[in-house]
Amino acid sequence: MFHRLISRQALLYSEMVTTGALIHGDARRFLAYDDSEHPVALQLGGSNPAELARCSRMAEEWGYDEVNLNVGCPSDRVQNNMIGACLMAHPQLVAECLSEMQAATRVPVTVKHRLGIDDLDSFEHLHRFIEIVRESGCKTFIIHARKAILQGLSPKENREIPPLIYDHAYRIKQLFPELEVIVNGGIKTLDECKTHLQQLDGVMVGREAYQNPYPLLSRVDSELYGDHHSIPSRIEVAEAFIPYLERRLQQGVPLYAIVKHLLGLFHGERGGRLFRRYLSENGHQRGAASDTFRAALALVAPEPCDLAAEPARCE
Repeated sequence: MFHRLISRQALLYSEMVTTGALIHGDARRFLAYDDSEHPVALQLGGSNPAELARCSRMAEEWGYDEVNLNVGCPSDRVQNNMIGACLMAHPQLVAECLSEMQAATRVPVTVKHRLGIDDLDSFEHLHRFIEIVRESGCKTFIIHARKAILQGLSPKENREIPPLIYDHAYRIKQLFPELEVIVNGGIKTLDECKTHLQQLDGVMVGREAYQNPYPLLSRVDSELYGDHHSIPSRIEVAEAFIPYLERRLQQGVPLYAIVKHLLGLFHGERGGRLFRRYLSENGHQRGAASDTFRAALALVAPEPCDLAAEPARCE
């Protein structure tokens, strides 16, 4: 999951779904979401323009607010199917895909990509990629400010090892001021977000928003959007989550599949490690329900965690 933070809204991105999974698999499994998640975008993986157009229509039918084409995933599996970062070597095909997607839906269509791949990593190559792809009519480019190394690095390593070059994203915005340019990669704090927003139209936060969400997301409304409502505590956030949890349980979703996305909520808090461990050990049990989640919450203390004094209870 990614949160895209821009001057107008915070938008939640789904994990990438391939066109094949939607067309030949259980579409409801991949497309269903809760109304509270709006605005929400569907990220598609594929390279067949007709199939991407078909899936873009499905996204509109399901009420998504945006459709995004993934041109950044570096895994071997998607490369073998001409999906993800390998498409950076084929900008004309990317443009054709985006053109067909836009023709198929009224919702905004965007693209997320890398700075380059392997030896195609010069700024000139990135500039040429943008120049060709924008001819599709796509106006929003989300740039993961690292290149991808397709041979020799795992997907995880590709999120960490290639150096971040934010300046390349800044230069693209300067050269194409009419485009909405958003940066992604290595962003952990609101101060970093503010720095990027001086140059660009938006930022996208991925791992930090998932692994340690509270310090960043709790202050987004006030610091970026000028909405100074009172900020709920972590416990209050968790308690507000329970009605959603119970709705999902009634739909047959296992408890751990729901709560695993909340494991980082108490990162750095006293009892945060116990909270995670309790859910990891008990959330898979048959009959695990909201009382299991409440029991985990009872292990969390409201005081700040002193790592030196109580390492066993802290992160």
